[in-house]
Amino acid sequence: MRAVDQWEAIRTNLPEGWEEARVSFVVEEASAVPAAAAVLAPLGPGRTGNELRFHVRHSGTGSPQAVTNLLGRLDRKRIWGTLGLVDTKSAAPAAGERRPVTQRLAEAWDAALEQLPPDWSDLLCELELDSSDYVPRAALLGAPLNPTRVPGEIALRFRASGKQGYGASPGMARRSLERMDAERITGRLTVLHALSDTENAVTQGPVWRIAGRSV
Repeated sequence: MRAVDQWEAIRTNLPEGWEEARVSFVVEEASAVPAAAAVLAPLGPGRTGNELRFHVRHSGTGSPQAVTNLLGRLDRKRIWGTLGLVDTKSAAPAAGERRPVTQRLAEAWDAALEQLPPDWSDLLCELELDSSDYVPRAALLGAPLNPTRVPGEIALRFRASGKQGYGASPGMARRSLERMDAERITGRLTVLHALSDTENAVTQGPVWRIAGRSV
């Protein structure tokens, strides 16, 4: 299916009152990823392997029509792939309307650990922040985690270790997230990769390759 047709299917099913949507385009052929990124450059896509992610806004830069036009260019260049909706953000509620409860980051960390096997040893985590204004302060409060910026995203990545080697301890990660909670920094925490019962042999820990880079 053409990228434009996939986008129209996603667009018609967006929730009422949506303000921003995060969309993923997974390119079929790795060799075509640079060309796809060049076409989508006006949207500032982030890349992980064959996947490109970008934001669509209800109005202004990155509008639905702008996305339709760019995806049409992908189709004309015969750059094929799979388009998917990652998540959406709704407009701020009107005065008097109840706001949804946002899970605190420390609680999200506890919930993430509960889903892991008891012998987990190494994690690669991503903290997607709700505002670019949070990035500098979150990076400072999370300095013990040695976080890194995610290209093209309002997000930080960090490693955690349940045994030894490179990565913050679970307790240190929770304390850093608690400090962010105390300053009302909000976002979503995701465990991208998890390993169990690893043994470090002449190394500080495992290495993950994302978008051709070691992390």
